[in-house]
Amino acid sequence: MRYDVMRVLCMFDLPVDTDKEKREYRNFKKKLILEGFVMLQYSVYIRTCPNRQYSERLQKRLAKNLPANGNIRLLEITEKQYEDMKILVGTKSLNEKIANDERFVVI
Repeated sequence: MRYDVMRVLCMFDLPVDTDKEKREYRNFKKKLILEGFVMLQYSVYIRTCPNRQYSERLQKRLAKNLPANGNIRLLEITEKQYEDMKILVGTKSLNEKIANDERFVVI
C-alpha cells in the first residue's frame, strides 16, 4: 500500500496589510495545521495522504475556508517524487523529520 501514499504541498502568499488580512492569514494557517499539515518552509506546508481520494477530500475541506485575497496552490506528489527532492542549502527541518512517511499510520 506504500505506493498509494502521496504528499500534498500547500504553497501560499497571502496579504497581511490590514487587520482583516492578518486575521485571514492566521485562520488559514490554523486550518492547515488542524488538517495535519506541517511547515516545510515559510509559506510552504506539507501533509501525507494515504491515497488520492483522501487528498481530494482534504482539498475540498480546505477550499471551504479560503481567504478573500492572495495566492494559494496545492500540489500532489508521490512519495517517490518527495524522496527525490534535493536540499541545496541546509538540512531537513525537525518538522520534515516528524512528517516522515515511516511514522504515517492508517486507521
